[in-house]
Amino acid sequence: MFAIIQAAGWPIWPLVACSVLALAVVIERFLSLTTNKVVPPRLTDEAISMSRSAVPSAEAVQQLEQSSLLGLVLARGFRALTRNPRLSEQDLRAALEGAGREAAHELDRYMAALATVASAAPLLGLLGTVIGMIEIFSSQGSETGAIAGANPAQLAQGISIALYNTAFGLIVAIPSLVFWRYFRARVDGYLLKMELASDRFARHLNTLRSP
Repeated sequence: MFAIIQAAGWPIWPLVACSVLALAVVIERFLSLTTNKVVPPRLTDEAISMSRSAVPSAEAVQQLEQSSLLGLVLARGFRALTRNPRLSEQDLRAALEGAGREAAHELDRYMAALATVASAAPLLGLLGTVIGMIEIFSSQGSETGAIAGANPAQLAQGISIALYNTAFGLIVAIPSLVFWRYFRARVDGYLLKMELASDRFARHLNTLRSP
């Protein structure tokens, strides 16, 4: 592998950096975008059950907040109602929506970096290809200007740079694009579940408001 990198020349090093970045983001997103960390099953039912007649204690709310991103959204509703028991339904929903935007921002973390790698890797590969072509033309004999009179070593080096960088750029870009689309779909699914849970929870909190 190192021999291939050496043969590809210096233009491949930005692609190597992109591949390391993409791999790190993919691993981090797989670890972070799990159901239990985002929208645990039955969490909304549990939050509603423990607040049938009143807002739960501050300790219980804090524990809910730290459980997951959905828990953070639900806890924000509890805190808003604790600060103002006569909070209007509109303001209550606004508090949940604000927490939902924070959760959405957390779900989108590093997604832009992965999309950037998917877009930039083919261009970096193209850059390496252009540099390889320059190597090829610069290897031509100064007198004849023909490929037949080219320096074979320089000609082979230029071809290696061109082909290796093109291939490596695609090898980095294609998986990055696939994983970005996969995580994007996963995030959108989580956001839909959180939106439905928040709407249901807002109706429940509305019954706890003081008249």
